[in-house]
Amino acid sequence: MTRPDIAPPGDPRMTTIASIPLSDVRAALAQPAQRAEARWCVAEVAALFELPFMELLFRAQRTHREHFDPSEVQLSTLLSIKTGGCPEDCGYCPQSAHFDTGVAAGKLMAVQEVVEAARAAKANGATRFCMGAAWRSPKARDMVPVAEMVREVKALGLETCMTLGMLDAEQAHALEQAGLDYYNHNLDSAPDFYGSIIGTRQYQDRLDTLINVRQAGLKVCCGGIVGMGESRVQRAGLIAQLANLDPYPESVPINNLVQVPGTPLAGTEPIDPFEFVRTIAAARITMPRAMVRLSAGREQMDEALQALCFAAGANSIFYGDKLLTTGNPQVERDRALFQRLGLRTTA
Repeated sequence: MTRPDIAPPGDPRMTTIASIPLSDVRAALAQPAQRAEARWCVAEVAALFELPFMELLFRAQRTHREHFDPSEVQLSTLLSIKTGGCPEDCGYCPQSAHFDTGVAAGKLMAVQEVVEAARAAKANGATRFCMGAAWRSPKARDMVPVAEMVREVKALGLETCMTLGMLDAEQAHALEQAGLDYYNHNLDSAPDFYGSIIGTRQYQDRLDTLINVRQAGLKVCCGGIVGMGESRVQRAGLIAQLANLDPYPESVPINNLVQVPGTPLAGTEPIDPFEFVRTIAAARITMPRAMVRLSAGREQMDEALQALCFAAGANSIFYGDKLLTTGNPQVERDRALFQRLGLRTTA
């Protein structure tokens, strides 16, 4: 796997739209919408964000239709298999031991409990079951039960995904041997904004985990969070980082910050809804074959905003009652919305 180029802190391309040379923006706007295998510089992605909203939506929808049925949405369910007590200080996360959010530290769930939850998710239409643990990285003793979870859930006929924190090469290989399909490890933000939200882990740590996952033969689920106080160019920087992974992720979850009292990011100015749709559209255009997922924050979105996101190229959602520790639209509400929009779920 090729290590992506990281713009260093202070790089003028990563600061404001005004800092991007006008010639670069004009050239980027003139590019065709489809650049499936090309590398994307931050200026080019920022230029997508600068397009008139309807033009951007059109380009994203055209790209989407070239690779997917626009009437299909994939359903994933996420279960917290180990909640709270995480030693990381991610400023958005209610599971961090650094913040008082009312989330108690729990133990790793029993394998059979996880299997029962996966069985229920499949009965409700999910095709992928994602398991998340609030760890910096799993310990050796943790790998035995999580590998068993993968085997048992996969035996139900579901795709499997896990997010356990940082992995070394041996751990990634063990999960691949257990039959894991996807590993989720988000970049969270652009490199130059990362230090504003996380101090216990370096950006390169995240990239190293993705390298280990790819080299083990696993598919990658990797996205980020918007609405954390970042600039538009920093949102473009996140999308550019994701798109320049080699290859780019098969699944790209785009999270809208859920502001939890007690976390440092509580009280942050919310992102403009149309800016969120622009982020979805930019992800679709720059990663045309990826599943672009509406993830955290969907509970706070009205149906019209969700519909715009689907029009912009989102074709996957987290489905169920909650995501780890935050709420998620109820199953019946989602089914009703799909019916009104004429959307089908993938089998």
